[in-house]
Parts: sequence; C-alpha cells; structure tokens
Amino acid sequence: MAGDEAGLGCEFLGVGWAFPVTVEPDTGLIARATYEQDIEQSILIILSTAKGERVMRPDFGCGIHDLVFAAITTQRIAEIAATVREALRDHEARIDVRDVRVDTGRLDLGYLEVHIHYEVRATNQPGNVVYPFYFQESANR
Repeated sequence: MAGDEAGLGCEFLGVGWAFPVTVEPDTGLIARATYEQDIEQSILIILSTAKGERVMRPDFGCGIHDLVFAAITTQRIAEIAATVREALRDHEARIDVRDVRVDTGRLDLGYLEVHIHYEVRATNQPGNVVYPFYFQESANR
C-alpha cells in the first residue's frame, strides 16, 4: 500500500474476502476485496441477506425481503427505501448514506432498482450501488 493511501484512512476501509468467494488462480489464495470495493461488496451482502437468515446473527441483513410479495405502491416504495437506509445504517459503519432512491422503470421485468448514494466516512469519497430487488419471479433474471 502506498503511503498516500495510509494517510487517507484506507486501513479503516478494510480488506476482506471477495464476494462471491473465489480462489486466485495465480496464488491459490482466497481472492480479496480492498477498500472501496470491500465496502461495495459489503453493501450488496447486507441487502442480499434476509433478516434471520444468519443463525448466529439473526438481526443482520435487510428487511426488504419481507416485502417481496407486497403490492408495489407509493407507500411500499418509501418503505423499501427506508428499510435499505436502516439496514446500511445498522450494518455498514464505514459509510454515511446520502440518498436511497427506488426506480420503478423495470416493473414489467419483475424488479425494482434501488439506487444507493453514500459517502465513505474516512475519505469523504462518494460511491453508489444499484441493487436489483426482485419482487416476483422473472424469466429475465
């Protein structure tokens, strides 16, 4: 790691196993995700995990999975955004969520796009993730 990166607080950003877990073909070691990539993968893990899914951490995850069969209304869209914001606040301490927007442009394909705009606390670096939330079975998934 370069000296400049250490000064930006990259130790706080962390290094972890890449998701999905893979092996580096050159070294035979577990692939790693570093810094902002580790944060982005963490966000996707949080949103992809239903609360109660992890036996040893039943509070970990996001409650949007409870809404998968709910009718898509304006109120439901606001609830999805609030649930995503709450999950990230509770489980990803390295970021401040700036905005969560739910795009309904893909309703005909069976999913919503959840746009998350955040800022990395240690570096003030902006980031964004688009999470596809499938609310019904779709052949195009």
